[in-house]
Amino acid sequence: MPSQEPNITRARQGRAQRPLSWILAVGLIGLFGLVFYLLKDWLGLETLALYHERLATFTAQHFSLTVCLFVLSYAVLVALSLPSALVASLTGGFLFGLYLGTLLNVAAASLGAMALFWAVKAGFGARLAQQITTKGGNVARLQAGLLAHEWSVLFMIRLVPAVPFFVANIVPALVGVRFHRFALSTMLGILPGAAVYTSVGAGLSEVFAAGQSPDLSIIFAPHILVPILGLAGLAALPLVMSSWQKERRAHGIPKD
Repeated sequence: MPSQEPNITRARQGRAQRPLSWILAVGLIGLFGLVFYLLKDWLGLETLALYHERLATFTAQHFSLTVCLFVLSYAVLVALSLPSALVASLTGGFLFGLYLGTLLNVAAASLGAMALFWAVKAGFGARLAQQITTKGGNVARLQAGLLAHEWSVLFMIRLVPAVPFFVANIVPALVGVRFHRFALSTMLGILPGAAVYTSVGAGLSEVFAAGQSPDLSIIFAPHILVPILGLAGLAALPLVMSSWQKERRAHGIPKD
């Protein structure tokens, strides 16, 4: 009869690692909170308005360095879930213009989102997803439904402006979404919104010169919001069709 000692040893090691994982998670949350508290007054639009001329001069003199620093800083903001991604997007448009600014904004935000997704999944997300699957019940059925329509759900939560960015980064890691699908849907899904806010940032020189503030509610203007919601609707179409077909089968209606 094979020995049970290796299995027992692995089980004990797993139990021993759990407290460490939770301690690390709590420590990271505390660190994020401290960083936000210390930097909250420096991560707003007022700071950009105050230092925009110096930033523009530095960018002209050290363009490549500015690109690297900007992408790194933006990615860290997103990875820490600090509420400054919008200001970062405006800064990208202001410093680099519409086209390069949009590219850098999408790249930086995607890198930060992927880092947060990986951290959550490596910390406790994978174990939580496995526990949900094992226990079954309503939550497990919801998880199965989400995973069965990963692309639709991932694009929907990226395209709908009402979904907070950090929520769209964390929830997929908790339910077991695959990394490559999360990464691709993030890069493509945030592109429309990034282009809108980058265009606002590209016009900040005139806004600041006039002593005004940019209109950040532009994303909700009908001519912008309707096309974005239309894309979200297209992303939801496979989910709607699947639900409709299941309903037909439940009532004994054959396929056409």
